[in-house]
Amino acid sequence: MPDTNVTFPSDGFKLAGVVRVPEGVQPGERRPAFIVMHGFGSNMNSNNVLEPCKMFEKLGYVTLRFDMPGCGLSEGERGNIICLEQVAAASNALTFLAQHPQVIGDRIGMIGSSFGAAVAVYCAGVDKRVAAAISSGGWGDGERKFRGQHPTPEAWKKFSDMLDAGKGHRERTGKPMMVPRYDIVPIPQHLRNNLSNNSIEMFTWDTVRSMVDFRADDVIGRAEGRPILLLHSSIDSVTPTEQSIEMFKRSKSPCDLHLFAETDHFMFAESNTRVRSVIFDWLEQYFPARAQSKAA
Repeated sequence: MPDTNVTFPSDGFKLAGVVRVPEGVQPGERRPAFIVMHGFGSNMNSNNVLEPCKMFEKLGYVTLRFDMPGCGLSEGERGNIICLEQVAAASNALTFLAQHPQVIGDRIGMIGSSFGAAVAVYCAGVDKRVAAAISSGGWGDGERKFRGQHPTPEAWKKFSDMLDAGKGHRERTGKPMMVPRYDIVPIPQHLRNNLSNNSIEMFTWDTVRSMVDFRADDVIGRAEGRPILLLHSSIDSVTPTEQSIEMFKRSKSPCDLHLFAETDHFMFAESNTRVRSVIFDWLEQYFPARAQSKAA
């Protein structure tokens, strides 16, 4: 079936998304679904979103991908990516998708990459309607993550000075202090081509502060009884691998952790066969679609 462009409300904003129902779903038939979330300042047309959507469609799941507030075609202050507002948007996306006539409302999972992965895990912890969550290259403690991403004393001082400089800036000037993307999250040059077209390059200081304070570590254990799959490169060039390891330590059953040596941060964009095999097996055990095909 073709993509269906949709909009739905989220805390005063209208968010843009796309719903896709797999081929062969009959009128009146309902399927489990996944909400697929993009990375930091990206959008729903990134390869790290489109590739999982294709995979889920072939396995028989309905999918919803959408632009977070302040990103892509969605409303919201451009580049003002506040973590807890993104979690609320994910919950609102679930509310919207649960009303779809071909979705089983209590069988909706979430999957995300990087920033979207952290949101998926956090949302699973605080919203009991999330039936399952898959995190790719996610993170559980913002401050510790940033220390790993700015590892030298000089780099950490530059980052800390930026945090200090932004305090009260919006109140004093009426405008947010803006921070370049790579001053927030350094990405090696050879991986930057994985970023989606029209990705945001400048972010508000409030975005950075919200990320420092964001701790999926503190809530992942609340998802006890609902399956979580944590995926991470064993040597991640963007988000330190220890972030997923620590989330796993704090999780409750059922939660699986898989580290991959042959891929890097943008593992879905790379169409890695072993990553997909792990996901297929996990879905079959914990969150099967009514009709599955392992052709991917």
